Amino acid sequence: MPDPISFTNASARLGLPFLFTAQAQKEFTVNEALARLDALLHIAVEGTADEPPAAPVDGEAWLVGNTPAGEWADHASEVACRQSGNWLFQPPLTGMRLYDKSAGQQAMFDDGWSRASPIALPSGGATQDTEARAAIAGLVAALVAAGILA
Repeated sequence: MPDPISFTNASARLGLPFLFTAQAQKEFTVNEALARLDALLHIAVEGTADEPPAAPVDGEAWLVGNTPAGEWADHASEVACRQSGNWLFQPPLTGMRLYDKSAGQQAMFDDGWSRASPIALPSGGATQDTEARAAIAGLVAALVAAGILA
């Protein structure tokens, strides 16, 4: 399914539409750019799915899975944002970050979406340094709280 709107003159990274000199109905172009910014700035997705939810709500965003179907077909690994009753798709860009609400963790795109793996806390060993272990546990807890680790 093609995107419902495409612009001949748009920004290179996010596809924000540019205004033309003496353009009629400028509000359409400006509103489309604002909708894209609203969808992508500080993005938090509900989770990853291959099909749209049964009752999507405007403002929701989802990370499209690797085998999309239905309205999301041909949009694998893209971010799908619900805006004004339609899906707005954004292909991921290198360095793009988002927060995955279902995982409680950040994800970053670099030739694919990746998340930090959990870190096992130290245990056992012949010599134990309880102060160092407490410091490591504190660092891991801080990274989990920041959404960097799960």
